[in-house]
Amino acid sequence: MGEMISYQSNGGTSEGYLAIPQAAGDAAVPAVPAVIVIQEWWGLVGHITSVADRIAAAGFLALAPDLYHGHMASEPDEAQKLMMGLAMDQAAKDIAGAAAYLAGRPECTGGVAVVGFCLGGSLALWAGTLSQHITAAVGYYPAIPWERMQPSWQNYSGKAALIHADEAEGGSGAPGIQQAMQLISDAGGEVTAYDYAGTGHAFFNDDRPEVYDQPAATLSWDRTLTFLHDRLRAG
Repeated sequence: MGEMISYQSNGGTSEGYLAIPQAAGDAAVPAVPAVIVIQEWWGLVGHITSVADRIAAAGFLALAPDLYHGHMASEPDEAQKLMMGLAMDQAAKDIAGAAAYLAGRPECTGGVAVVGFCLGGSLALWAGTLSQHITAAVGYYPAIPWERMQPSWQNYSGKAALIHADEAEGGSGAPGIQQAMQLISDAGGEVTAYDYAGTGHAFFNDDRPEVYDQPAATLSWDRTLTFLHDRLRAG
């Protein structure tokens, strides 16, 4: 289990859920890569902290920033309002600050990646443009237009991205995903997208049985961990 912490973020302070991998005897594992976990539109809810715990169990230092700063939603209308009210300049500070914080921790090798879902899927891909510390990004069903973020895609040179796309929203052929893939590739980055037949949005979220798809969730998670290990440990 992790804990809520505060960290310095571009002249201010941000909060997030930190999970540290443990070795035998509950000793902290030294010198591991780090992963930022970015929330869905619901906020920093239990599903996201559990993902951070799973990432820590896989051998990474994990931090899930609280991009809504204490607010969360349980109904779609609430979530929509929170998402639309998200200040992208502050979100950029929270994410870049999280990357700098993780890279500077004694447990971290210096390699940092980001994994996000839904709203966080788009923010995760954007994060690859925000910080030199972030060298790999995983976006699950990225859901919001890039225009709100105005990414500097050229910053993907030498970096890598992985996208998991659901069938209901058009898969990897959806215009927004195709645009991101092309721009990352044009910048000199590597990008791979996987499609999951028969899935809908949020197929990874096991707190929502109406959309959860266990086979797709398992396969995408295996691919995500392989990608993170390959990209971060290689670096």
